[in-house]
Amino acid sequence: MTISDYLEAIKERLITDAAVVSFRIVRERATLMDGYIRARLTFADQSYLEFSEYVQLVDGEIKVATYSYHWANSQDDLIMRWDNTPHFPKLSNFPHHIHHGLEVLPGQPVDIFLVLDEIGQIVASS
Repeated sequence: MTISDYLEAIKERLITDAAVVSFRIVRERATLMDGYIRARLTFADQSYLEFSEYVQLVDGEIKVATYSYHWANSQDDLIMRWDNTPHFPKLSNFPHHIHHGLEVLPGQPVDIFLVLDEIGQIVASS
């Protein structure tokens, strides 16, 4: 898979995901070795997700190097944010963490596909 293929797979998911009502690509860039995408999505419950991913091709595989997925309700109140900005070094699994409201929890490496799966399950059950 190339960087361009990966970015196209993201856009295909956004088009076909039943929970996503609309989306806008804010910025996109792809080279042979790395790429970046930033977008804003709106879900059926009017919550939204602003996300960015910087990806690199490493040993023939796409690796998400840095990410931020900011999910908020229609009043702009944070629901959850997954990111790997290195500002909580004492958390296990540093730098991956989740902001859940005001609480910051250890996280796991994620990508937009995993985040959309999780949000889709939550939105569908509400």
